[in-house]
Amino acid sequence: MPANDSVDLVVIGAGPAGTAAAITARRAGLSVIVVDKARFPRDKCCGDGLTTLALRQLEALGFDPARVPSWQDVSEAWLRSPSGREVRLPLPPSGRFAAVTPRQELDQALVDLARASGAEVREGHTFAGLTVLDHGLIVDTTSEDGTSRIDTPWLIAADGMWSPVRRSLGLTPPDYLGEWHAFRQYASNVTGAAAERLIVWFDEDLLPGYAWSFPLPGGRANFGFGVLRDGERKGRDMKQLWSDLLARPHIREALGPDVVMEGRPTAWPIPARIDTAVTGSGRVLFVGDAAMATDTLTGEGIGQALLTGVEAARAVITGGDPVDVRRHYRRAVDHHLLADHRMSRRLSKILARRRGARGAISVLDHAGSWGREKFARWMFEDEPRAVILTPRRWHRRLLRQDGAYRR
Repeated sequence: MPANDSVDLVVIGAGPAGTAAAITARRAGLSVIVVDKARFPRDKCCGDGLTTLALRQLEALGFDPARVPSWQDVSEAWLRSPSGREVRLPLPPSGRFAAVTPRQELDQALVDLARASGAEVREGHTFAGLTVLDHGLIVDTTSEDGTSRIDTPWLIAADGMWSPVRRSLGLTPPDYLGEWHAFRQYASNVTGAAAERLIVWFDEDLLPGYAWSFPLPGGRANFGFGVLRDGERKGRDMKQLWSDLLARPHIREALGPDVVMEGRPTAWPIPARIDTAVTGSGRVLFVGDAAMATDTLTGEGIGQALLTGVEAARAVITGGDPVDVRRHYRRAVDHHLLADHRMSRRLSKILARRRGARGAISVLDHAGSWGREKFARWMFEDEPRAVILTPRRWHRRLLRQDGAYRR
């Protein structure tokens, strides 16, 4: 059966990783079709936080925050240790270093930007299969209108944790459920400190995980928690933990006495093993959660998704045979993420203990405003987390450069 279409690149998944890949490829003149089973706008279970890494990637793509109605810039973060000590971490005033935005709005704006760049985005189309040929690939999709086939030399799989593309190639690790497990629910009528503050609670029973409240306009917030999968926490225990968290006095005080939890809590797994993940096979490259690229310390993944999407597209643009393209992409991923992944694993072991979490926040409390600001930069990935161990990445403005969107 002949293919219905022929393009330079097919992208499966229209989230941040997929749209970043599509926009980058279109800028280089490649023809691109993006396929997503959802119709936008659609909700995505997420903490909604944007680190400096994510903001810099968005700025480089030409993304305009004004296109997101509920965009909320963040100028400081508040941390609470297991002992109850609270520390305020101010972010530099020169540019944007952190923000919060609902994924429903962010992803819609990125889809719009991909279309504006010239990519064809097919919503409501589901990946149905992949045929490997000598010259390239044939991608099968299904929709309400029937089936279609696309002939392409390259495919970028931005199709998430469960990656149907990866599964079709027989590359899914058996019984894999991710490194983190997270719960999230939106809250309205937030009248406590959480109405304006980005708060992270390191309660002892969550370590090395944490609970969060990220502010949104109109007295709303994204409230949730994330914990490492250790084989001991069961689904029933996680649900009970959710109810228990909402009843804790310091959390109730932060949210306010009249807070209303919207809808129901949603849960999702978080993959964070970029050091061992398969990032490519044949003419297929994996990005974002499909490449298990989430930060293993914080569970944050939007910045990593954008970065891997861009680097995968650059590898395709650079060209060469499949081995060269996969190698080019893997080297880029390792350069940007591998050392930081290893550093995060070490730090996670320290924060897994009550003494480690208390000690870290106590040090910050006595560090002075300069030290707290530099730590905030580091926490929000203004520089690679392992920069101290990778001198090749040092530069004259280390921890002194402006934030994103300074101009």
